Amino acid sequence: MSKSTSSPTPTSPLVPSSEDLLHHGNLLANRKRLPVMVGLPKPLFITLLLVYLGSQVESNASDHRYSEGDTVPFYANKVGPFSNPRETYAYFHLPFCSLDNVKEKKLNLGEMLNGDRLVSTPYKLEFLVNKDSEVLCKKTLSKTDVSQFRSVIAKDYYMQLYYDDLPIWAFIGKVERDYSDERKSKYFLFKHFDFEVLYNKDRVIEVNLRVDQNSLADMTEDKEVDVDFTYSVKWLVTQYLFEERMDKYIGSSILPHHMSIHRHSITNSSVTLLVLSICLVTFYVLVLRKDISKYSHDVEGDQVADNLEETGWKNIHGDVFRFPRHKSLFAAALGSGTHLLLLIISILVMGLLGVFQPYLRGVFLNALVIAYAVTSVVSGYTSVSFYCQLEGTSWMKSLLLTGGLYFGPLFLTFCFLNSVAIFYGTTAALPIGAIAILSLLWIFLASPLLLLGGIVGKNRASDFEAPCRTTKCPREVPQLRWYRGVLPQMALAGILPFSCL
Repeated sequence: MSKSTSSPTPTSPLVPSSEDLLHHGNLLANRKRLPVMVGLPKPLFITLLLVYLGSQVESNASDHRYSEGDTVPFYANKVGPFSNPRETYAYFHLPFCSLDNVKEKKLNLGEMLNGDRLVSTPYKLEFLVNKDSEVLCKKTLSKTDVSQFRSVIAKDYYMQLYYDDLPIWAFIGKVERDYSDERKSKYFLFKHFDFEVLYNKDRVIEVNLRVDQNSLADMTEDKEVDVDFTYSVKWLVTQYLFEERMDKYIGSSILPHHMSIHRHSITNSSVTLLVLSICLVTFYVLVLRKDISKYSHDVEGDQVADNLEETGWKNIHGDVFRFPRHKSLFAAALGSGTHLLLLIISILVMGLLGVFQPYLRGVFLNALVIAYAVTSVVSGYTSVSFYCQLEGTSWMKSLLLTGGLYFGPLFLTFCFLNSVAIFYGTTAALPIGAIAILSLLWIFLASPLLLLGGIVGKNRASDFEAPCRTTKCPREVPQLRWYRGVLPQMALAGILPFSCL
């Protein structure tokens, strides 16, 4: 990407992230209607109240309509190296011009999980007001500031801004490299930005940001530098409709080209998995079904003679469906796997329905967290019902193990990664508010639904019916070869799906 134009276009590798079009409700105007529900039974009252509050949500945020001279919301989000879009820092991690009282925009859970940190900036781009070389601030950069800017310019840092919920990108500076001697390279900070805003009637349709290559501050040497940061604003009319202003972001990718999605690879992987699934089903229909039907009618006396001629699993078919020693762990693994499978299917279905639009910041992570909490009822039901089929007696122990089998390692991994993010000061570190919301969701939504699923599974559990009869006395299992051990089999089992990816 050329340094002369740091505002991304639809074909630029620096692609816009999502636009937040979610609105918060204003319920005060309707508070007089609530007394009509008084007198109903408490559970029904609470249910109707929640439905009522959800249906009365109205927008009190900007409707994206402005008159001439109106202030249009302008926020700075984060900065980071172009080569690693996941490594991001707060905008004021660098010594940019700032207000005396910096205000942070209220974010939803998905935005916080995505590492967004929107803050106010000194930029003032009033609606339909052109500006030419407006002074943003005059600042004296210390030696430390110059060294910091030089370091991030060398790593091709960019900054992300939001104007009327439209994302903007721009490089912070540029490098004039001397490939014969790297020590002679020059590092320059951009001092002037040109904003080009397209509008249709009373709405902002598009915003582009370009840098002035002739307005630079030399950051090469460690010395104090006086910098006058300026910006210009130019308004242009366009025929594009407001409803179409985010279309250019839908087909874009937020990652560089070498990290973009390879559709042919995904197609090949899907076809490979489909072929393998068909092969397994064919093998079951042609081979295993006859054997299972045969062994389901075996009697104890006939097995001794028959087993002498059998090999492999057929030699111990009477012990295949014997209840395992660790019933709780087996049932918990089944419940957690079913839970994750349903979660994946739910996310894929929502994606196919077009829920995850690029202009809805944080909607994917919001949906992922909520779907995980809601589908906890499935893991509880599957685990406890299967545990009771195995004639288990401590169903609560199985339920607790189900709740912690996946969430426990996930929580420990989160604690480690969050600690590392806090240590390095990146925006990947979750704020206290996000941690509190996640904790409340787990305590008051995921855990009760897990318990509810367990109770329903215990009451609706049926007797276990194995396709093959189980012998009364367990047969001695011969010593396995080394490659049939647990660890080699785990490694071999992971090779096939990994190769498909």
